[in-house]
Amino acid sequence: MDYASIDEFFKAGKAHLNKGPIALIFAEDQKELASTIIHHTKLGFVTIIVFARSIPILSSSVQSKIISIQVDLFNPKRVPFIINKINDLALVQWVYYCYNGEYLFYPFCETRSVTELLHFHSEERRDAMLTFVVDLYAADLSAPKGSTMTETCLLDGAGYFATARLDPDSHQPLDRQLDYFGGLRWRFEEYVPFHQRKIDRISIFKTCKGLRICPDYTFNLPEYNTRACPWHSNLTAAVVSFRAAKALLTNPDSKSQIKDLSWQHSVPFSWTSEQLLHLGLIEPGQWF
Repeated sequence: MDYASIDEFFKAGKAHLNKGPIALIFAEDQKELASTIIHHTKLGFVTIIVFARSIPILSSSVQSKIISIQVDLFNPKRVPFIINKINDLALVQWVYYCYNGEYLFYPFCETRSVTELLHFHSEERRDAMLTFVVDLYAADLSAPKGSTMTETCLLDGAGYFATARLDPDSHQPLDRQLDYFGGLRWRFEEYVPFHQRKIDRISIFKTCKGLRICPDYTFNLPEYNTRACPWHSNLTAAVVSFRAAKALLTNPDSKSQIKDLSWQHSVPFSWTSEQLLHLGLIEPGQWF
């Protein structure tokens, strides 16, 4: 189903928010939008809503599974506004969001649906899931597809670290909250504003009254921002993403200086959860 604007969807399409899990895909451009949509349809999301200027040509089986909303997302404030509005309109549902050129991976995602994942997470009394944005980049920047080369892309196999997240008022460490760094944003930090260098994102959350997402991808409810419950480790997931690579190779300052995004710790991405588990970029917690 297609909607010509955000306002039209919020007036006439609210019923689509009654069944979850819900995936929101925000298209900043057309690069890898089709592959992003296809990937998430395979994970088993009940509702997939795509916000884009236009939808690429897709098979009828995929097209029938998505709801498209025509929107220009170049204003970065639009994404938090849309997520918060959907939170207010949806019943209690699990919501996931990403941009085009981003792909959700969680433990055992090849054989278990996202509904199974979130059912277990709910049983652990968790209302949000920590995800890491793991940068993907092309091995050969001279290739026709430039920064987004899904067939032969690389990721960093090392160089990830975390620091304590401090309360802005007391400057004391927040309970079970950390700031995570690594990937292209760390290696090319001179081209990345400080507030955009973190790779942690609460990409999966359960809607609730009064919940608000902040510009740094955290929420106004502290428990939503925690990495685990107080008793044991919980599931985590990864959003593998071409977004940083695209930005570095589009921005005039970095584009003129960067000739290669790879380094000695680059490894080919196998497009499997097993590789991400082995690298420690996702964790199964108590889910076996």
